[in-house]
Amino acid sequence: MTVVIAVLAAGSGARMQGGDKLLELVGGVPLLRRQVTRALATGVRVVVTLPPGSEPRLAVLIGLGGEVLTVADAGEGMAASLRAAAAAAGGAALMVLPGDMPELETADLQALLAAHRKDPGALLRGASADGRPGHPVLFPPDLLGEVLTLRGDTGARAVLARHAGRLRLLALPGEHALTDLDTPQDWAEWRKRNGA
Repeated sequence: MTVVIAVLAAGSGARMQGGDKLLELVGGVPLLRRQVTRALATGVRVVVTLPPGSEPRLAVLIGLGGEVLTVADAGEGMAASLRAAAAAAGGAALMVLPGDMPELETADLQALLAAHRKDPGALLRGASADGRPGHPVLFPPDLLGEVLTLRGDTGARAVLARHAGRLRLLALPGEHALTDLDTPQDWAEWRKRNGA
C-alpha cells in the first residue's frame, strides 16, 4: 500500500486578524508542527504545502523530515495546494489533511490508512462520531487526475460529488474530523472548552 499524506498549509488564514493559526500553540507546540508530526508518526510519506515566502511556517518544520512543496499560486485557493499534492503523490493514494484541525490525532490518520488497506478503491472521508462528514479525505490513485484539474477555493467538493457512490465515511472520535479554528474567537472558545 502506498499512500502520501499531504498537510495543507498554504492558505493565508486571512480571518486571523494578522495572526497565523498554523503557528498557534497546541500543547506548547505550533499547530503546523504538531500536524506534521502526527502525520509522520503513521510511517507514510508526508508532504506539506506552503505559500511562497512563508519563513515562519517553514521554521517550525525544521528537523521533522516532511517534504515541503512551495505552492507558487497559493493565492488561488485550496485547489492550488490540492493540485501540488496530487502531482507529488506520483501514483500513490493521497490523504488530504488540513493543517488547521487541532483535534486530529495519529490514530485518526491510521484509521483511514487501515480502511484503505481493506478497500483500496474507496474514497474515504473522516466524519464526526455522529456521522457528519469532515476531514481527512483519502483519494485512491485513480481519482488524482481529477484532483489535478481543480480550480479555485472550493476544495475537492466536485470530485467527492461525482464519486459519491464510492464515498465511505469513517467515524472518528468526537468532533476530531470537524474542528477547524479560523479566527481568534474560535481559538479562544476552543481553548476554554478544552482547558488548553
